[in-house]
This record gives sequence, C-alpha cells and structure tokens, in this order.
Amino acid sequence: MLVAGFARPYPWGMSVVAPKRVLLAKPRGYCAGVDRAVITVEKALETYGAPVYVRKEIVHNKHVVQTLTERGAIFVDETDEVPEGALVVFSAHGVSPMVHQQASDRNLRTIDATCPLVTKVHNEVKRFDRDDYDIVLIGHDGHEEVEGTMGEAPHRVQLVDTEEDVDKVQVKDPNKVIWLSQTTLSVDETMIRVNQLKQKIPTLQDPPSDDICYATSNRQTAVKTMAPQCDLVIVVGSQNSSNSKRLVEVALQYGAKASYLIDFATEIDPAWLEGTGTIGVTSGASVPDELVFGVLERIAEDGWTQVEEITTANETITFSLPSNLRKDLKAAKKSCNDD
Repeated sequence: MLVAGFARPYPWGMSVVAPKRVLLAKPRGYCAGVDRAVITVEKALETYGAPVYVRKEIVHNKHVVQTLTERGAIFVDETDEVPEGALVVFSAHGVSPMVHQQASDRNLRTIDATCPLVTKVHNEVKRFDRDDYDIVLIGHDGHEEVEGTMGEAPHRVQLVDTEEDVDKVQVKDPNKVIWLSQTTLSVDETMIRVNQLKQKIPTLQDPPSDDICYATSNRQTAVKTMAPQCDLVIVVGSQNSSNSKRLVEVALQYGAKASYLIDFATEIDPAWLEGTGTIGVTSGASVPDELVFGVLERIAEDGWTQVEEITTANETITFSLPSNLRKDLKAAKKSCNDD
C-alpha cells in the first residue's frame, strides 16, 4: 500500500512518490477576541499617542507584540511598572479584580481588552460563587487567563490541570459543584478531565454554556478533518499560545505523521519536508494571516504549490471595542468634523 509522501518500490523496481500538495485549514488565525484586542491597542496609540502601556502580552503572539512595540506600545508584567496616572490596556486573557484594584490605587487610566468570551467565564464564576457552589476550573496552571478567572473567587475555585489534580478536589456539597474551563483548551482533553471528575463526583454539574471558545473549537475541527491526510502539519503560532499548542497535539492525535509549531516561515527545518507528500497548514487564534502566507511561500519554493483550502466553518462573529475607547474615538471624530 502506498503511504502518501513516501517512496515505496513496486515489485518490478519502480517507485512512486505522492504528489506535493498543501491542505490549508479554514478557519485559522485571528478570532474575534484577538482582533478586538489588537485593534484596541492600535486605536489607543492613534487616539492618545505613545506610549500606551499594556499589561502582559495583548495576545500570545511574538510578531504582534513586536509590531505594536515598534508603534509605541510598552508591555509590562504588572501594573506597578506603569507610571502613576498613565494609560494601561489589559490583555485579551483577562485580569482578576485585584489587578483592577491595583490600577485604581495607582490612578491609572484603563482600557479592558478582555475577550468577551473570557468575561463570560468570569461572570459564571461570580454567579456560582454567589450561589455557594464549589467551582472546579479545568485549565493550565500559570496561564494568564486561569489566573484572572480564579481571581474572581479564589476561595471557591479549585484548578484541575492534570489527572493528579482530580484526586485533590474536595467539595462541601456534592450537589452544588460545577466545572468550568479555560477557553483555549483542547476539547478532547477537557472532556477527559470532565469524565475523570464525574467518576469522582457523579453529581458534578456542567456549565450553563460551552466555555471553550468557538474559535478554539473551530480551529481544532479543521485540523481533525485534514490531519489524517497529512504527512506533516505546520501550525503557525507562538510557544506561549495555549490554543496554538493544542493544534499540534490535535494534529498528531488525529493522524498526522508529524506536526510542528513555528512563529515564522524561517523556522521550517528542511528535514521536515524530506519524503513528505501532503502538508497541512494552520495557525492559532492570535496569528495574523500574513505569517501563514509566509509559510505557503516558503514551502512553494520546494514544490508545494498546489493549495487546497479545507473549510469546516465560516466565522462571522465580531466584538465591539471597549466602551470607554469607543466613546473617545467618537469624541475625536466629532472634534475633527467640527474643525
């Protein structure tokens, strides 16, 4: 049997190599929350001028952060690094109430670029805290989104990252315990943890709506569809991007022979292409499409010019900019019109 991408000799001495082709995942790249966050910083720079401080990376992508830095954004780890009275933008991953208070204590002007889908999970935590529930949050320890979400009710939320964490969960009332999740997890990985938790706590309740964001799910579905046909799947995204790393895992789990995460086309190792027929290409939810086109141009140099787009969903969701920024943009526009 001929395996795509590898030469296999026929009995009479001939050999056949599968044709070089590219499967390009759609959807891929920017989600609505990332688009909103990046535009927020761009519009803040245009409206208020540089510098604009940003707590943490606005989104987890090296290219985006470099580009905004060149335009005058200053990225800091904590609010105490921002000069008193200055403007700070909170990243798409969300922050805890404590961070909001720290900003207020320093008299900082704030623009909150938290993804509305992350805000939804924050609101769920607050709701179930008021209703005296134990809350089990499935997510990755140390991730910024997880830290912000847990900060809404640190006395209520127990984090489950690994199977070992499941054994550590303790609840007061098994009839009042609910699981929530980080928005950028692998759907399959999350359900593994949920099933483990339900074996321990059969009365564990599901969230009122799906916490894993539509964009994360859609990108994973596209990869699941094309992975069985791929010798190699290249995922464009940064190492600190949870949703990008999950795409590599999903590609391997669903049949790709190899998969790698890269920031830029220059990171492609020529050895990856040896003996390869079909290459799948996708990108995480914080990746601008220009980086994907760079990958397509790079592999085209070695003969992968036949590109087929694999479409599993069409995304039409958009989010409006933060309200205080919209207000100032409207005022600035009115002032220009008056002049």
